[in-house]
Amino acid sequence: MTQLTSPARLTPPVKGSSVGTTVAYLVLALTWGSSFLLMKVALIELTPAQVALGRILVGAATLTALMLVTRRRWPRERWLWAHMAVVSVLLCVAPFLLFAWAETYLPSGIGAILNSTTPIWAAIAMTIIVPGTSLTRGQLAGIVLGAVGVLLIMGVWQVVTTPEFLASLPAQLACLGATLSYGLAYAWMERFVNRKHPYDAVTIASVQLANAALISIVLAPLIGRSPITFQVAPTLCLVALGALGTGIAYALNTRVMIAWGSLAASTVTYVIPLVGVVLGIVVLGEHLAWHEPLGALVVILSVMLVQKRRLPTLLRRRASEDRP
Repeated sequence: MTQLTSPARLTPPVKGSSVGTTVAYLVLALTWGSSFLLMKVALIELTPAQVALGRILVGAATLTALMLVTRRRWPRERWLWAHMAVVSVLLCVAPFLLFAWAETYLPSGIGAILNSTTPIWAAIAMTIIVPGTSLTRGQLAGIVLGAVGVLLIMGVWQVVTTPEFLASLPAQLACLGATLSYGLAYAWMERFVNRKHPYDAVTIASVQLANAALISIVLAPLIGRSPITFQVAPTLCLVALGALGTGIAYALNTRVMIAWGSLAASTVTYVIPLVGVVLGIVVLGEHLAWHEPLGALVVILSVMLVQKRRLPTLLRRRASEDRP
């Protein structure tokens, strides 16, 4: 009988250097940093359920095509598919539905702020789900500092004074439910999946989205039956949200989890608001406020603390890893 618990620990192949993983982390932040904007535009013509389920289906199609083109082998282990089905619900289906619904009510900036609570939930979940897990004082300080840094970047004191803030409390609770789901998924991956199989990040992410796509197909007739009007901008945003913000992004996210661990990978949500600020300055010509660079420095420090690394040591280690 095939077991549903994972076998002895294995180390899957992680191609590329530590710098490559850092680049994947930053690209992931850039991709997910634009996801809220893409979601907003897609919601102009589509319902929250259609956006959530649509991005999953497009993401699954993207990674399935990548699996075929690169001739990767699909896993046959039932335990892996079973655990990734849990991850699919926690990391895709449930949070996508909650965030898509919340985005129809939230004022600008609140979604990104609440999304950054993910590492906090991940830290709590990992201490409960992963045996023997305990966080160092530095990691706890990093989690707290990351939250403070995000609040500084977004200028939260300017947001909470708006009338829309109190009016959107149910949507804010939905976002917190989504980030709690993310945190549980990161812990589940660390406990049952990470470093316990021989497959690479693309393959694991493909299994995750294949499971999520099957669930979406079941749910679509129940919650996504509203008439669809295809307009250029919302349709293109949904395709980009699915192919890049879901398919490619989860492959990058899985790579970072394999290399750095789930808790460190979850800190990408601290960097997402920073990406939004930088894009606003570069693309929209917005001015830099005093609190934004200060918050950015705090976020960078928090990520290093969670990874239990100091900057000089980190730079020396990565430089040595890149030498032939």
